[in-house]
Amino acid sequence: MMKTVIRLKDDAVMVFDDRGEQMTAYQGQYDQVREKVLEEASLGAVFVNWFGNNAIPQTVSREEW
Repeated sequence: MMKTVIRLKDDAVMVFDDRGEQMTAYQGQYDQVREKVLEEASLGAVFVNWFGNNAIPQTVSREEW
């Protein structure tokens, strides 16, 4: 189950499960994995954008992600 979904400034997407393991089936470029991630993410999944040089990523809504 997806726990954390991160979009980086270069539009790469990283996805982690509730054990902190990467879920490579959902990772890739934003435009290529966006729909699949949004369709299959649980309601409790946390979506974040990690743009720029921020030390801490910004939590966003599923719709904003």
